[in-house]
Amino acid sequence: MDDGFWVFGYGSLMWAPEFPVAESVIAQADGWRRSFCLRSIRHRGTEACPGLVLGLEPHPGRDCTGLALRVEDSLWPGVIAAIRARELVTEAYREALVPLALADGRRVEALAYVMRHDHWQYAGGLSGAEQARIIAAARGLRGPNADYLFNTVAHLDELGLPDPALTQLAAQVRGLI
Repeated sequence: MDDGFWVFGYGSLMWAPEFPVAESVIAQADGWRRSFCLRSIRHRGTEACPGLVLGLEPHPGRDCTGLALRVEDSLWPGVIAAIRARELVTEAYREALVPLALADGRRVEALAYVMRHDHWQYAGGLSGAEQARIIAAARGLRGPNADYLFNTVAHLDELGLPDPALTQLAAQVRGLI
């Protein structure tokens, strides 16, 4: 068995990776947080009505729990090309190797897509009410922005990793739609 390459899923990559996953393990990235900080103008919104999707942001003292997804060595060239086409469509993310602590005790470095604060699509610091309003109204090529939020919350709950802030945001969005 090869060691493969690892990708860190903290949002839609957890529930819709769209590539062959050889192994999936709950993982924690220390010093990072997931937040609705990226204006989506294609997948979950449009230029006229941007949505919001999750970005990974550095945040000392916090941690982000998601999934470490292992890709076999032989498949990596095709997988990384597909991931880049999906995640770097507007270059709002940058690729970074992030150390992860896996739930089974292993430590790995995984490719993660980190929000660029200098990019025009960065939307950090929005209130929960503003996030809910945007998410409730937006729709992109991959469907309603609300579905992205609801799927992320549901998947985190299924994994036994509830995120109270995202659960509260989902309740706000449901109240608006």
